[in-house]
Amino acid sequence: MAELYEELGLTEGEYRDIVRLLGREPNKVELGMYSLMWSEHCSYKSSRAVLAQLPTRASYVLQGPGENAGVIDIGGGLAVAFKMESHNHPSAVEPYQGAATGIGGIVRDIFTMGARPIACLDPLRFGDPASPRTRYLFGGVIAGIAGYGNCLGIPTVGGDIYFDPCYEENILVNVMCIGIMSKESLIRGQATGVGNAVVLLGNRTGRDGIGGASILASQEFDEKSQEKRPSVQVGDPFTEKLLIEACLELLEKKLLLGLQDLGAAGISCACSETAARGGVGMRIDLEKVPLREEMEPFEIMISESQERMLAIVEPRNLEEVLGVCGKWGLSAVVIGEVTEGDALKIYWHGEKVVDVPASTLASGPVYDRPAERPDYLDEVQSFDPSTLRHPEDLSQTLLRLAGGPNLCSRRMVWERYDHMVQLNTVVYPGSDAAVLRIKGTSKALAVSCDGNSRYVYLDPYLGTQIAVAESARNVVASGGVPMAFTNCLNFGNPEKPGIFWQFREAVRGMADAARYLELPVVSGNVSFYNESFGAAIYPTPVIGMVGLIGNAAHRMDIAFPQEGLAVALLGETLDELGGSEYLWLVHGMAAGRPPRLDLRLEKGAQTTCIEGIRRGIILSAHDCSEGGVAVALMECCCAGGVGARLEVDTELKPVSWLFSESQSRFVVTLREEGLPTLRELAKARNVQLEVLGRTGGDRLVINDWIDLEVAEMDRVREEALERIMRG
Repeated sequence: MAELYEELGLTEGEYRDIVRLLGREPNKVELGMYSLMWSEHCSYKSSRAVLAQLPTRASYVLQGPGENAGVIDIGGGLAVAFKMESHNHPSAVEPYQGAATGIGGIVRDIFTMGARPIACLDPLRFGDPASPRTRYLFGGVIAGIAGYGNCLGIPTVGGDIYFDPCYEENILVNVMCIGIMSKESLIRGQATGVGNAVVLLGNRTGRDGIGGASILASQEFDEKSQEKRPSVQVGDPFTEKLLIEACLELLEKKLLLGLQDLGAAGISCACSETAARGGVGMRIDLEKVPLREEMEPFEIMISESQERMLAIVEPRNLEEVLGVCGKWGLSAVVIGEVTEGDALKIYWHGEKVVDVPASTLASGPVYDRPAERPDYLDEVQSFDPSTLRHPEDLSQTLLRLAGGPNLCSRRMVWERYDHMVQLNTVVYPGSDAAVLRIKGTSKALAVSCDGNSRYVYLDPYLGTQIAVAESARNVVASGGVPMAFTNCLNFGNPEKPGIFWQFREAVRGMADAARYLELPVVSGNVSFYNESFGAAIYPTPVIGMVGLIGNAAHRMDIAFPQEGLAVALLGETLDELGGSEYLWLVHGMAAGRPPRLDLRLEKGAQTTCIEGIRRGIILSAHDCSEGGVAVALMECCCAGGVGARLEVDTELKPVSWLFSESQSRFVVTLREEGLPTLRELAKARNVQLEVLGRTGGDRLVINDWIDLEVAEMDRVREEALERIMRG
């Protein structure tokens, strides 16, 4: 077995542990199951101990990490389920199917909990946009997300896209889904009740996706990666749509005791995890699994074919369950039963091919990896941006940022997605956060994804805190109160001490920010081994924030709504160009220190903004982030088609005031009579408030620094991405 366990990705020590646990040598099928379940992707063996420091509880958290998705109570008997996942490695090998099945998998995580999926978001990272490979991957990923999501009738309402050479070989395809449910509908992926039936629903099992997510996502890429195309799953969104409706009907009729999707590791994972969570065993008759082709037990157990679910059903409900599935045109087959004890026993035409404790599959090894601060940090953090010579024409500099790959409009992408289906979307893509109405109520949800990997590269602790704060600010600027978040943590090889130090510091930063801002982490995902030919991506934690708008009438967007309004800046601008988009695009440098973050001021700025919105004082709001206040003002003008004339009194150099990415800032508009009250609100929380000028006209004018037509800025922003993708 030595050759086989190494080929399957197990270490010698792990193989010895398996032998010790079983008291014997594992057979081929058992070894394949352990290799998948103990892979980094499934077991979190390098990250589990570090993630334990994250705050996961609050009075409104109904389900935290450990299930298919997190669930929070939003009042009125309703709850929200949400989760973020990665499909990075499959998408780098086969971009269309990799991205499409990423959407399929995250959607299953949501309706598995009993929620109807109402929206998806897609944070994406690509390499140099001048590269033909990047353009190929970009086109395939966008088409895959659109092709699968549009067929499901689930709108893609947000996300973000960044380009950087560090992602040239290892793109990131992170996907998030949100669902609405009644609190009583909550169901978990666990098996209970000896003698209850184990039912497999949905697609037939094939060789597509054998070891796909679990093996591809647990090793570095090299020149052989392109040979692994058969390991990428193939999606069938029409079957998934039927699965959604069938499963939600079964749950509404209370016919299921447990429900689990078949994602990474397929039947191996679904059976072992549901059994382990319920403290029971299972007997599975593998020959009953519907197949697309002739397959052996090893292949059936590790296949990751899509659109499959595992349900636990009481015998008295079995006939009705099969009837509901038949009505929706779905295959539904009893493949086994729940048993006493802890043993997972798999039979093939009467011959026992697996006999292992389910709990040993579901709880793999836990490693405390060596961690060491990388040497590169001393060099990059020591750089002082004030030593640079800055451009004299700041109007052209702003246009250059507006037309750059990271700040230009994403309209050509989100117009590929159906973002209006289900008729819940009331603030569309392109604003700080998407806003979704909750039908039958006056409430709405504000949802956002954020993560600046350049900041995290320069300071993993601070950069990840900024990701949490910015995602929360986006929700606040849209009128929502942040409640909880999910995450996707994308890093290189954790066996390298420098990479693991980055990861450990990032999680520490996330935990500290979450505690201070009182935001529980209810779900998430870790994606390691994002490396190619020994070179790792920038550490890229992505935060998916969910907030509640108690009255949907309070929703905000970024557009200047009309002429004659006061334009004000909540928060203070400092000389902080380190890690900025300006520094990268104009000077070609990822260096310096990221902007500082005072969590006390962050909370004060967010509270001031949301209170101003609730009182009807603030009429539009926009978070200041990449590109600084100049880019934020430009985006507000372009979104509303209204210009502004601003006079700024500052001791900062013009380039610093315009393009510094200082944190905890909002650009807001309000009527003149609202200024005294907003000043009082800001002063009570020690938040600086500066009136910059007034909206009006068809130009953005800032002192004698910037003077541009709104139409010109808008044209540059809107045309840039399509021009870049044409090469």
